[in-house]
Amino acid sequence: MDTDSLRCFDAAATTLNFRAAAGRVGLSPAAFSDRVQRLESELGVALFVRTTRQVELTEAGRRMLPLARNLMVGAEQLKAAGRLDGAAAPYELYVGARYEQAISWLCPALTPLQHTRPERTIHLYNGDSQDLLLRLERGDLDAIIASMRLTSAKLTYATLHAEQYVLVSKRACLARRADARQLTLVDVSRDLPLFRYFLDALPDADPWPFAHVEYLGGIGNIKRRLLDGRDRVAVLPHYFVRADLSARRLVRLMPRVRLRPDAFRLVWRTGHPRTAQLLALAEELRKHPLR
Repeated sequence: MDTDSLRCFDAAATTLNFRAAAGRVGLSPAAFSDRVQRLESELGVALFVRTTRQVELTEAGRRMLPLARNLMVGAEQLKAAGRLDGAAAPYELYVGARYEQAISWLCPALTPLQHTRPERTIHLYNGDSQDLLLRLERGDLDAIIASMRLTSAKLTYATLHAEQYVLVSKRACLARRADARQLTLVDVSRDLPLFRYFLDALPDADPWPFAHVEYLGGIGNIKRRLLDGRDRVAVLPHYFVRADLSARRLVRLMPRVRLRPDAFRLVWRTGHPRTAQLLALAEELRKHPLR
């Protein structure tokens, strides 16, 4: 039994798509299927149930998956123990984040993170929240940084930083609910509205009667839109507009309403073979304040 076959098993179990899993490990679909079949023959059990529509783990496959992942990690530790210099074995992590988080906070942290653990290489991928979550669940990413609310037992997370939100605009234009009739609300998306943090802080959560609503997909786009017009409002993370508030390019609206806080989290698939390394990364990221 070799670690390459175990790696194929892990890729197929993560993606539940043999073609995608073959691409992850750099094999043709035929060669990948042969690897899995040989492993099943060696173990004496079927690991997957495959139909033309879907791939599922068998009960035996579910029992064996965490053991296979532990064996892969153990193999790496064995190689590291044999190194004369005592250095840890090199490894890579693929981490996804929103573009604004990456450029303002995560990229500046890469150099000190590399000094802390030179054996680790961190690759970044930028996308919106839904894209990041899809790629995480599919196995394209080892972890994502997100503030979305998580309820799936398939995901594990470590909290990194508290995230405070503020309601802002280019001018003082919103002092009461009725004022919304003359304004445009700018938000991320219909499915993940940041304005929800404001509504949740009120005694009632009824929708506000904005004249228009625009969905722009990211907080960088939202801030740019606010700076370009006087009759637009939005909820944004405080760290992201701190400098604009200080320079009075934006103003905080209804400051007596304390918006519900959230948190940045490092999120990964439950049972990930590099859980220990991801927990270590989370601990290191807590030392780098949001910018």
